[in-house]
Amino acid sequence: MNLHGTGPAQGFWPLLSDDERTVLAGLGRTTVYPPGAVMCVEGDPNTHVFVLVDGWVKIVGVTSDGHELTLALRGQGDTVGEVAGETTGYRTATVQAVGTVRALIVPYERFSSFLDAHDGADRAYRRMVTRRWNDAESMLRARSVTSGAQRLAGLLLELADSELQTAMTLTQEELASLTGASRATVTRALSNWRRRGIIRTGQRDITITDPGALRKIAGQQP
Repeated sequence: MNLHGTGPAQGFWPLLSDDERTVLAGLGRTTVYPPGAVMCVEGDPNTHVFVLVDGWVKIVGVTSDGHELTLALRGQGDTVGEVAGETTGYRTATVQAVGTVRALIVPYERFSSFLDAHDGADRAYRRMVTRRWNDAESMLRARSVTSGAQRLAGLLLELADSELQTAMTLTQEELASLTGASRATVTRALSNWRRRGIIRTGQRDITITDPGALRKIAGQQP
């Protein structure tokens, strides 16, 4: 089950042809963001689209009572920020770099015109959006039939499989937000798995030492 992101093979950028990537790159500029950098802020005008050429970001929202939630992770090859251009015209969430991120920044109108002019790119974009919808639906279904610990196990395995190192700047609160679990559930699960030798933890560092056991907890086939 793919919960919150995509590996390079499924994103928008790698689905483009060489010629399409060249054209799109010529419409924008490439920027490198250091770990933890805020790339855009919720409520800002949505003037451009980020194409994640390398690296991962977290999508962060704020509730009406001021509570910060990590809503999703977006990975290498994905696009970020294009939906707000079609709807409110303002950023609907804050985007922050997880590790070093290299992103192509394209003005929204140019990105939209690029899709209109290139059928292959438009199909690649629609394929990515469809995957996101399917992932969101799968996540909602999973929350009704799985425990927070099961979802946390699945998320850790997904991050390892998609080459996003689990030695990352995600707090237990963010892991809880991503899996729809309480922080207490995440803390208990990590402590239990550490005692059983399934994982090894450090300062914001999680190493899976027994993938088979974690897959069993997540309810995945061996």
